[in-house]
Amino acid sequence: MRTSMTSEFGRRLALVAATTLLPSLALAAEGGAGFYLLGAKLPASAITPPPGVFFSNDIYMYTGDLGGGRALPSGGRLAVGVEGSAVIEVPTVLWILPEDVAGGHLGLSLTVPVGWKNTDADVTLAGPRGGTASGSISDPVFTVGDPVLGALLGWEAGNFHWQTSLLVNVPIGDYQDGEISNIAFHHWGADVSAGVTWLDPTIGLDLSAVVGMTFNAENPATDYRTGNEFHVEWAAVQHFNEQFDAGLVGYYYDQVSGDSGAGASSDFKGRVAAIGATIGWTFKAGEVPISTRIKYFHEFAAENRAEGDVVYLTISMPLSITKPMNIAAQ
Repeated sequence: MRTSMTSEFGRRLALVAATTLLPSLALAAEGGAGFYLLGAKLPASAITPPPGVFFSNDIYMYTGDLGGGRALPSGGRLAVGVEGSAVIEVPTVLWILPEDVAGGHLGLSLTVPVGWKNTDADVTLAGPRGGTASGSISDPVFTVGDPVLGALLGWEAGNFHWQTSLLVNVPIGDYQDGEISNIAFHHWGADVSAGVTWLDPTIGLDLSAVVGMTFNAENPATDYRTGNEFHVEWAAVQHFNEQFDAGLVGYYYDQVSGDSGAGASSDFKGRVAAIGATIGWTFKAGEVPISTRIKYFHEFAAENRAEGDVVYLTISMPLSITKPMNIAAQ
């Protein structure tokens, strides 16, 4: 009886965790950052949902500043004394195919962001190498970003889950040439990552980590190419029951190769770290499990990148499930 109850709790816990894992994109271009959205996959980063269709919606909120009178290349200009804020909605649909692929399950996703972003600068210099200076500027924008296509392949063995994933930024969003605020990136980009999760349903502990690399093509509007970007994300979360969990989260970002292209004035390598906390709550609407989550990150040790605070508000649910997830009895 105890084994059966533990097995059922494990299946529900894994499904709850999996419905929060839809691939997401990032919300910055040039501007000292890459297109991968740090912290989006946490927690339960490597648990693959069962075959079916899933929906997730992230509200991403950010506020931060560059500080120290430093310059930031953005929109073909150098912006000095930068402060920025954003509220972006990031809806994602994920389809997990029923067929086995290489012993695991393949998932395909689509994300289309929409939202508001504002960038303030004390001074802007025409052209990324400087030139004619202008006074302070405030550039708010509400628009649609580039769609992001995703694919993942995930496996599991007992309490261990591991996954590889690919995200591709498609540059067809609303990009405003010459403006210092944009949600669209106006360049192709790809992010390759691998993650692992250890989830023990008997004690409700989830330990997860994701390691990845982002590759960027050149922005043809600014002749600027952001270098390759390394990122690590981690989470340690305790599930207290089927409804409630809480824990710690964090990430580290390091640009491993310099910026290039005719529009780049220097290597401009960026770096930042963050630590924070998360709370998750799951409930049912009829028979449909709906997962909600709040994540907060505080950034520190930034270099050539804005340093600030990030909040995620997430809601996720299955739209249809082909068959139950196969979680071995514990």
